[in-house]
Amino acid sequence: TKLKQENALLQVQLKNYKMENEALRLGQSASLAVVKQNADVALQNLLTVITNSRSSIKQLVSGAESLQLVADLLKSIDRISEVSEDGQ
Repeated sequence: TKLKQENALLQVQLKNYKMENEALRLGQSASLAVVKQNADVALQNLLTVITNSRSSIKQLVSGAESLQLVADLLKSIDRISEVSEDGQ
């Protein structure tokens, strides 16, 4: 009788451990899904930042080219002034 009671108790404990194990597995799967979702959001944000950076870099290069053109024109004006003064 004592062994039957102990066996029944062990069977209940085994059932509880199996249920706990299954709950842990489900929790792990849910955690993994959250991690994957967060990684996807981070990837989308990174791609957006890359796109915006490229656009900003293009605008910066275009602005630098415009400034170089202005600087070249100012140099030309100086040279034209020097030639005009020498000719007079």
